[in-house]
Amino acid sequence: MPDSPLDEQERRALCHLLDALGPDAPTLIEGWSAKDLTAHLLVRERDPLAGPCMVLPGPFHGFAERRMKRLARERDFGWLVHRLRSGPPRGVFRLGWVRSLANLNEFFVHHEDLRRANGFQPRDALPPELQLALWRNACRSGRYLSRRLDGFGLQLVWPGPGGQAVVRPGDLTARLSGQPGELLLYLFGRRDCARVEVTGPAEVVAAVGRAHFGM
Repeated sequence: MPDSPLDEQERRALCHLLDALGPDAPTLIEGWSAKDLTAHLLVRERDPLAGPCMVLPGPFHGFAERRMKRLARERDFGWLVHRLRSGPPRGVFRLGWVRSLANLNEFFVHHEDLRRANGFQPRDALPPELQLALWRNACRSGRYLSRRLDGFGLQLVWPGPGGQAVVRPGDLTARLSGQPGELLLYLFGRRDCARVEVTGPAEVVAAVGRAHFGM
């Protein structure tokens, strides 16, 4: 469905892969199976108590994790995937800006969490509109996702005709160079699988390697 919103395209592709791989397939997230990942996405969209707690620390996050594990235990995998495929419920997750930023980030990153943990290579030919949307999202999200890189700057570079953007100003700055989807994965903490080149002063490159990126 090429004319559907980009987050919907990633949602459907992820659901197709979930069907193909089954509930026990691994993901890049330690301790999570494909079933856990599906339950996580459903709690995010459909649990008004636990969903907001996913981005909060300590006991709030623990509460959300318990609700996710409970849903994964109590529901059949086929039911979970079918529910996820049906799209977001009425409410905030249907708002245009949420779909284009938070939802697209969520489904693209988790789609790749499943793909790359199961031997799939990075997608070489993403549609131009998806590339542009991921680049925009990396630039918009980069400052927050790199907030633990204390004291240094960060610049994103999309080689070729793409562009560059400073997401964290600083006297000493590291450059992350790669395709938009790879940059987004790096910013979300998937540095081990993201095809990104890190350059800059040695001390900043080292700090980037130590820093915890992501939510």
